[in-house]
Amino acid sequence: MSFESYRARRHFANLDGLRFVSIAMVVWHHGIPLDQGGAQILLRGFLGVDFFFVLSGFLITTLLLRERSEYGDFSLRDFYLRRVLRIFPVYFFVVGSVSAYYIFIAGQTELAWLVPFYALFLSNFLIDHIPNLYITWSLAVEEQYYLVWPLVLLLVRTRYLIPVSLFLVGINVAAITGTFGPEPAGNGVYRIWLPNSTYAPIIMGSLLGLILHSAQGFRVVEKLLGGRWHAIAGFCLLAITIQLAPSDLRGLPNLLIHTIMVGILAALVVREDNAALAILQNRFIARIGAVSYGIYLYHLLVLDVVNRIAGRLDLMEQWTILVLYSVLSYVVAEISMRTLEAYFRRFRPAPRSAK
Repeated sequence: MSFESYRARRHFANLDGLRFVSIAMVVWHHGIPLDQGGAQILLRGFLGVDFFFVLSGFLITTLLLRERSEYGDFSLRDFYLRRVLRIFPVYFFVVGSVSAYYIFIAGQTELAWLVPFYALFLSNFLIDHIPNLYITWSLAVEEQYYLVWPLVLLLVRTRYLIPVSLFLVGINVAAITGTFGPEPAGNGVYRIWLPNSTYAPIIMGSLLGLILHSAQGFRVVEKLLGGRWHAIAGFCLLAITIQLAPSDLRGLPNLLIHTIMVGILAALVVREDNAALAILQNRFIARIGAVSYGIYLYHLLVLDVVNRIAGRLDLMEQWTILVLYSVLSYVVAEISMRTLEAYFRRFRPAPRSAK
């Protein structure tokens, strides 16, 4: 693919398939019993969230940079409105419903004071959570990124953006390992320490978007990762690294894993006719990837219901539960996509550039 073809492309063919890989890892992680041992890679499906971060950083940065290149600037208003109408409907439906159930029906009124953390997308700083809402920490990280990163793109000159991104990744890695950063503020329920949150993978995805936006950067990445089998080789390397990485992934192990994820994403977008295309563009796989946001928010609720039914009937094996809750999570997300999300999608301003 030439640089001109890349810049003109309005849809990246492989990315719904990549979303499938990410959500499958997360659904697997929450659906298997973690105390049964086994290969380390089978217990680290939570890294699918990191893949989502990398993908999100790349797409948002690419969208904004292309809009600015084409029109001389990008619209903050339209950007924030698109994000609100994409993220908020399902998010607040789930948070509101679950909070109301546990506070008003289950009678756990002590949980009420946690609700503002979810409402303000600060749940990544919570230590305690309302049941089934702890996964919202990742949405909090993304919303904080969405709030700040477009302002960075506006205020920082283009030639400084790459070193600034590298600097931010370095700070994040150092803070997580405890070698840098102020003491956290908070109490036994929340712990606010901004540098220690998981921002590195989303910034690294943004860094890829910055690099590929220039002709020189694109050609370098294409030369390094543009082979037909590079994406599949990247997935294999990622699997090996996840399996062999130490039990504590903080710091350099996570940085290596995130770097490989960035490399896979780069290989998928600079050469779309790669050897993984037939799998990632499979209609079933791509559709699950397309509704992966809904699956992510609903799947713990579905798992909770399935586990309660299984407990009462005492009929289901763990693998049966895994399959059933996976299928039902997709069904619920599909219904949500066609109803709740479809209603609000009508009001989203269309991007002026490639996405």
